[in-house]
Amino acid sequence: MIKAGIVGGTGYTGIELLRLLSQHPQVELAAITSRQEAGTAVSAMFPSLRGRVSLSFSHPDKAPLKNCDVVFFATPNGVAMGEARALVDAGARIVDISADFRLKDVAEWERWYKVKHAAPELVAEAVYGLCEVNRDRIRGARLVANPGCYPTAVQLGLLPLVEAGAVDLDHLIADAKSGVSGAGRKAELKLMHAEASDNFAAYGVAGHRHWPEIRQGLAQAAGREVGLVFIPHLTPMIRGIHATLYGRITKELDFQALYEKRYAGEPFVDVMPAGSHPDTRSTRAANVCRIAVHRPRERGERGDTLVVLSVIDNLMKGASGQAVQNMNLMFGLPETAGLEQVSVVP
Repeated sequence: MIKAGIVGGTGYTGIELLRLLSQHPQVELAAITSRQEAGTAVSAMFPSLRGRVSLSFSHPDKAPLKNCDVVFFATPNGVAMGEARALVDAGARIVDISADFRLKDVAEWERWYKVKHAAPELVAEAVYGLCEVNRDRIRGARLVANPGCYPTAVQLGLLPLVEAGAVDLDHLIADAKSGVSGAGRKAELKLMHAEASDNFAAYGVAGHRHWPEIRQGLAQAAGREVGLVFIPHLTPMIRGIHATLYGRITKELDFQALYEKRYAGEPFVDVMPAGSHPDTRSTRAANVCRIAVHRPRERGERGDTLVVLSVIDNLMKGASGQAVQNMNLMFGLPETAGLEQVSVVP
C-alpha cells in the first residue's frame, strides 16, 4: 500500500483528495494536516467521509509526512516550495497542486506571483503533470507540478491543433468559464451566494496567472512561442470549467479525425462525435475532459475559424483527480486506479 499524506486537507482540493484517496484500492491515508483544525476528526468536519476516513487533522509540524511515500500539497501558492526539499530528501515523492513548480522560468514565476521563489533548484527537476503529454517523465518523477484547472482544459483542447501546426499560432483565443469552487474555500465578497448567483462576469482580463502556464505548454508542443488571448469568467455554478477555444485554420485537415487519433487510448479524454456540445454537468465529479470540434460557417461558406469546446470538472481533472492520476503513474499503478467514477447527473 502507498502511504499518502495531504498538506492542507480542509480546502476544496484537499477535500476532493480525501474523497478519492479514501476509495483508492492501493492507498493508505497516513496524514492530513491543518494548522487551524489540528486535533479535529476529519469526519467531524466532513460528515461525507464518516466511515471512510478515521484520521484527525495534524499540525504540519507534527505530522509524519517524512514517513509517507507520497505527499500532496493542496495548499495556497507559496507553501509547497518552502517544504518540498525536506520531504524529497527524506524519500517522499510530491504532487504539488499549487502553482509553485509549474513555470520553468523562475523570474517569470516571481513576476506573476509577487514573491521570491524559495526552492528554485527544484523547479528544473519538477515535471509538469499533464499526463497526456508528459506520461513517461511523470513515471520517474520525484516532484510533479499538477497543472492548473484552466490550463488543463485549454491545453487539452488546443494541443492537437498546435502539434499539427494547423492553426495560426500567433493568434489563439481561449474564452473560459469556471465555477466558484475554482477560487478556493474562503470567505470573499465576490464568492458569496448573493454576489455570484444569477451573475456572470469576466475577470483577470489584463492578465491572469494561468496565462503564462498555458503559453508554456503550448509553446513546448509547437516548438516555438505562441500568441494567446486568455479571458477567464466566473459563472454561478459550484464545479466545472468550459473553455471555448478559437484558432484560424492554416492547414486543411480532417480535424475530427485529428483529435480522435491524438487522444485514442487516453482514458480521461473523450473526443465526442462531430457536432456535439459537451456541458459541465457531463464531467461533474469525474476525472474526464470532454472535447468537441466545430467549424462554423462564415457568410454562408465553410469558415476558416475552428472552434473547440473543452469541458472538465475543475476539482477533478483540473486538480485532485489529475493529482491522483499523476500518483498512479509515479507508482506504476494502472492510470485509472481510484478514478473510475461516473459523472454525477443531475
